[in-house]
Amino acid sequence: MECHDRIKQFPSEFLWGTATASYQVEGAANEGGRTPSIWDTFSHTTGKVAHGHTGDIACDQYHRYKEDVRLMSGLGAGAYRFSLSWSRIFPNGGGKINEEGVQYYRSLIAELQAGGIEPVVTLYHWDLPQELEDEGGWVSRSTAERFREYAQHCFRLFPEVRKWITLNEPFCSAILGYLRGVHAPGLRDHQKALNAVHHLLLAHGLAVREYRRNGYDGEIGITLNMQTPRPATGRQEDEEAADRAADLPTRMFLDPILGKNYPQRYLDAYPGHTMPVHDGDMRIIAEKIDFLGVNFYWEYAVMQDESRPEKFRIADQYQKTTAMGWPITPDGLYRHLLWISRRTGELPLYITENGAAFDDRLSEDGLRCHDPRRIEYLRSYLAACRRAIEAGVQLKGYFLWSFIDNFEWAYGYEKRFGIVYCDYADRQRRIPKDSYYFYRDVINGMERIQLS
Repeated sequence: MECHDRIKQFPSEFLWGTATASYQVEGAANEGGRTPSIWDTFSHTTGKVAHGHTGDIACDQYHRYKEDVRLMSGLGAGAYRFSLSWSRIFPNGGGKINEEGVQYYRSLIAELQAGGIEPVVTLYHWDLPQELEDEGGWVSRSTAERFREYAQHCFRLFPEVRKWITLNEPFCSAILGYLRGVHAPGLRDHQKALNAVHHLLLAHGLAVREYRRNGYDGEIGITLNMQTPRPATGRQEDEEAADRAADLPTRMFLDPILGKNYPQRYLDAYPGHTMPVHDGDMRIIAEKIDFLGVNFYWEYAVMQDESRPEKFRIADQYQKTTAMGWPITPDGLYRHLLWISRRTGELPLYITENGAAFDDRLSEDGLRCHDPRRIEYLRSYLAACRRAIEAGVQLKGYFLWSFIDNFEWAYGYEKRFGIVYCDYADRQRRIPKDSYYFYRDVINGMERIQLS
C-alpha cells in the first residue's frame, strides 16, 4: 500500500483539538441531580436571551457523548476541551458530592481516552451555581474560597486529567455579567464588577495553589480573552489610545497573574472605584501557571477620544465580518500572539478558542452542510498561527471553537460556530460540515496552510 507523505507545517507535538462548554452543550439541565446555575436563571428570565432560548436541552451531549467522541475520533483530534458543570458535581454549590454527576464526567473522560483523545478540562465556564450567586456571587470574597474547595475535589475526583484550566474568560464573567448586564447574572454595577474581577482571579490563584500543594502530575493554567487593539492611524495619540485600550481586557487580568499590579491607568479613569485587595492576595493570584490559554476571534481598531474616561473609542474598519458582526482579522491574531509572547516570555501558549459563526444551512437532502466561509476563515487564522510559531512564539496547540453548534449565550441558538451541525429541529441530529472534513485534513497533515 502506498504511504502518503504528510505536510509538516506544524510541530509534530502540536496539540489539535476542539472545544465546548457545559451549559452550551450538555442539556439534561434537570437530570442527574444537577441544580440551577446563574445561566439557567438568566436564560429563563424573559428578554435576556434571544427567542427565549435556554440550555435545558442544548446539544444533549449528556446523553450523546459517545456519538460526539466518535466524531472527534474521526477528526483525528488529539484533545477535547470541555468544562465541568459545578452544579452537576456539587448541587446547590457545595457540600455533598453528586455521584451521578461525577460518573457522567468519568464516563466522558474514559470514552475520550479510549479514543486517544486527551481531556482538557475547564473548571469554570461561567455557570456559577445559583445558590452561590444568591450569597453574593463573584462580588463576594467567599465565592473564591468556595471555588478552591470545588477545585480541590475535582482534582481528586478526576486524576486522569493532566491539563486543567481554572477559569474561562474571567473578563466575560466580571464585565459582561456584573458591569454590562448582557451575561448572567445580568447586573450593571462598576464596583461590583471590579470586585468580581479580583475574586475571580483570587479563585484562580487559590485553585493553582491547591494543585501545587497536592503535587498532582499535570499542568494547570487559565484561559483569557485578551484584546490588543491596533491604532487606527500612525498618529502618536492613536498609538497611545490603542495601548490604553488593552488595560481592561488584557492587563487587568494578565498582569496580576504575571505578578504585576492592576493597571493603575484604568483605575484612575474611574475615581471612587477600588479593587478589594487584601494582604497576600496578589501573591496568590501570581501562583505559577504552566500555560496560558488564549481565546481570540477578532482585533479592533481604536482612536483617541478625550471625551471618554479611558480616552479612546473604537474606530470603523473595512474587514468582512462573521455572523456575530466580528471583523475577520487573522493578521490581528499574529500581532496578538507576538504581543502576548513578549509579555509572558517563555510561557507556553495554547489557542483555546478560535472559530467563526456563519449562517449555516443544510443541503436540500439534509445530509451535508457546506460552509466555505468558515473554511476560508480557518485557513487564514491557522496561517497566522504558523507565522507566529516561525517568529518564535511558544504556541503549543489549537482548539477550534466549536466542535458542534450550541447555545451561544444571550444569542441562544441563532449563531452557529460548530464544525458539526446540530439539527435542533430533528432531535439534535449531528451532521459534519465541510469544515469538519477540512479540519480533519489539517490535523492529519493532508491540507496545506499557505502563508500570506
